[in-house]
Amino acid sequence: MAPQDAADTPAPDPQSARHGQSAGSAQSDAAREAAVEHALGKLDLDAKTRLLAGQDTWSLPALPEIGLRSLVMSDGPIGVRGVRWTAADPSVALPSPTALAATWDPALARRAGQLLAQEARRKGVHVLLAPTVNLHRSPLGGRHFECYSEDPHLTGEIGTGYVRGVQDGGVGTTLKHFVGNDAETERFTVNNVIPPRALRELYLAPFEAIVSNARPWGIMSAYNGVNGSTMTQHAALQLGVLRGEWGYDGAIVSDWMAARDTTGALHGGLDVAMPGPRTVYGAALAAAVRDGHAEESAVDAAVRNVLRLAARTGALDAAPPAVAPEDLPAAIDGDALAREIARRSFVLVRNERETLPIDPARTGSVAVIGAAARDARILGGGSAEVFPAHVVSPLDGLRTALPESVAVQYAVGADPSDELGVAGQGFELRAVCRDASGHELGGEPLPSGLVHWLGDFPDGVRFEDLHTLEITGTFTARESGSHAFGTRGLGGFALTVRGRLLFEGAEEPTDEGDPFEAFQGTPVPRGHVELAAGESVDVSLVCTVAKLPEAPMSAVAVALVHGEPVRDPDALMEEAVAAASGADTAVVVVATTERVESEGFDRTSLALPGRQDELVRRVAAVAPRTVVVVNSGSPVELPWREEVDAVLLGWFPGQEAGAALADVLLGDEEPGGRLPTTWPVALADAPVTRVQPDDGELLYEEGVFIGYRAWEKAGITPAYPFGHGLGYTTWDYESLELSSTDATATVRLRNTGTRPGREVVQIYLAPGSGGPGLPERPVRRLAGFATVDAAPGETVRVDIPLPRRAFEIWDEKADGWRLISGTYTVEAAHSIDDRRLRARIHMER
Repeated sequence: MAPQDAADTPAPDPQSARHGQSAGSAQSDAAREAAVEHALGKLDLDAKTRLLAGQDTWSLPALPEIGLRSLVMSDGPIGVRGVRWTAADPSVALPSPTALAATWDPALARRAGQLLAQEARRKGVHVLLAPTVNLHRSPLGGRHFECYSEDPHLTGEIGTGYVRGVQDGGVGTTLKHFVGNDAETERFTVNNVIPPRALRELYLAPFEAIVSNARPWGIMSAYNGVNGSTMTQHAALQLGVLRGEWGYDGAIVSDWMAARDTTGALHGGLDVAMPGPRTVYGAALAAAVRDGHAEESAVDAAVRNVLRLAARTGALDAAPPAVAPEDLPAAIDGDALAREIARRSFVLVRNERETLPIDPARTGSVAVIGAAARDARILGGGSAEVFPAHVVSPLDGLRTALPESVAVQYAVGADPSDELGVAGQGFELRAVCRDASGHELGGEPLPSGLVHWLGDFPDGVRFEDLHTLEITGTFTARESGSHAFGTRGLGGFALTVRGRLLFEGAEEPTDEGDPFEAFQGTPVPRGHVELAAGESVDVSLVCTVAKLPEAPMSAVAVALVHGEPVRDPDALMEEAVAAASGADTAVVVVATTERVESEGFDRTSLALPGRQDELVRRVAAVAPRTVVVVNSGSPVELPWREEVDAVLLGWFPGQEAGAALADVLLGDEEPGGRLPTTWPVALADAPVTRVQPDDGELLYEEGVFIGYRAWEKAGITPAYPFGHGLGYTTWDYESLELSSTDATATVRLRNTGTRPGREVVQIYLAPGSGGPGLPERPVRRLAGFATVDAAPGETVRVDIPLPRRAFEIWDEKADGWRLISGTYTVEAAHSIDDRRLRARIHMER
């Protein structure tokens, strides 16, 4: 039997004739290419090189002489920030990418992409700087939450859905970070030494799948180096593999500040150097051409790629856009979709005594415990951060959903952070910008105490004129006691609360390893004010803006920070224990903090911060039933997991966190998630953990054995295996059949429970022993999956194609893919450790 190429059938796309277009889309493609060539022919060298360089932080320059509008880009993966972080223009905040992958549903990912395209169009954005398809190589990866999975196939499928959805809406995507940006430590300079087979089978694989199946309009080149060459100059991968082998015809844009050398980047295949106005392209590139160090034909090739991107997004007047206005998807309710994705992503990993769902009719009281229950952490830090119009906390979600007959009591129990946080609850703030004479230049309302402007300033404000920034407004205390106020960021500060000057001084730059981390700064307490609950006071933080002479962009990042009155930790713990002992069910929400999971640094531990582990154990010892909700973007240690009744992994669940949680805890919806990454018992058990380079190099010594591949090779049992997740019903896998003409697995299964449910059918492929000279292969690998829905007692059938690539390895000697003949075991499974049915298939080259 010969395997077929089982790539999902792509939606009609006018992008490339290689992919079987309709006559109309082929004509549009030809017209677009003709417009690109005509526009290119009208540009002189200076205009061409200017187009390849950011004019500011988020956009490329307009060229009116060819009808080209400024091409605008924006972060991020879970929401479209736009070029401004402002309360006047909030963004829908979806669950984190790992949560999206936990749905195992490419169709849902496509709908998420369509929503983000809708948001992008509303904000005047042409290109979304997402998705991130690097892998979960180590559980310590600090940006773990922004990536999908440890598995390249799952990553490729979810990424394909996401890219298709965004581009359905006529907005470009930027697949990132190409390639090997799997950790944050020394990310600007590290050389990742990746064996060729691992590079192809793991790290390049999601990019290849998405390029083939979704044809993204943009790709972002990473900061790091791979096998000796920094990625923005890596001709072998950018020109040889990406463009040469895969036929990619979109634009390649640098990660922000990743481009370091003018001719090296051009010859390495980089099209756009971001951000501006300081960049290695522009005038520097024009000079290199005139001096004979670079060829104008290479500049033309890059400009052609950028013009093609502009044409597809509708920014080039003479070219038909890839999606006509009348063909855009129907409008999507962002709040409803955010809630749906969240509940579909929640992974129920433990449910003893059928503790979940909670039946309100049989429940008199619920204790909701944990700092994150009141102030949920809905997203990760860094470029993924957006400001939603509202956030539903777990506490608010449960209070709204439970009937009045159920008493809800709240207790903090233990705070995961001992740092001050960005001013949020109780604050109403505004930013006011002034010049050196004190004249007001402009301002805007703030959603929190954070000002984070990267070249994107309020109307009427220019960075060169900006001297002071005032964060001013009121604060209404939630609790009585001594409230702490402080600052974060660089510059001179004057902090005043209730008319009293708490601090006046300066914070100078330090030698932090990551410039973004240094730029953000660490919260610093500056003073305390005694306040009564409900009391409102005026607050003002005046910052003399730090302007660093060598900074690559015009930026301001400062924050007013605040801390609630510090109470005795033991007393907080006892209050939580008392609340739990008097309730029918205790719901404990534990969480990480932005100092644990964020862009710019890796983790050093998987332990929950603070005394949260002790809190769970104390509550579980007295509560009749204990449910723990884990609010983290990536794995954490759960040493108490066998001591509680239920554990629900909630990821970073987005703006509708509490509403979705109530849906699932109360049984209105089933927890639909399955683990996209292996969850260890302890960090010491994880087979691959290293993220710290040695003398500038990080060796990927594990080869192709990461994630579940490494766990199975090591023979170590994790806390929860890849693909694991419980629902509120049960399933009987009745049969597995393999077709006689192609490699397709047909699975029949029956819902044996009493309520409707959804199952994720996973197909694993286990190779035989192989022959002499074959390199070691994983025990099994994910080859396909599909979701099914069924009513109680209903039997459903699902066909899952097995792609040819699942039977191949990268032959390092031949420098190509090689199908390995032999007998394979096809396994239909609920998770990688819960394999229900088996059948054999014989492959011949």
